[in-house]
Amino acid sequence: MLRQIGPMELLVILLVALLLFGGKKIPELAKGLGEGIRNFKDSLKGEEQPPTQRPDEKKQA
Repeated sequence: MLRQIGPMELLVILLVALLLFGGKKIPELAKGLGEGIRNFKDSLKGEEQPPTQRPDEKKQA
């Protein structure tokens, strides 16, 4: 039998993640996950775009 994840289950999952990774690491993990999903969607579209440099990245000399 398949059940939906309720608010209490989500809260428990978030607390466990907070304990495992710590408060400073979670935003980095979320950012990496978001970039991975975005890259996956772009690859499904089949559009080949050159990688763009974000403003927060420094150019290497």
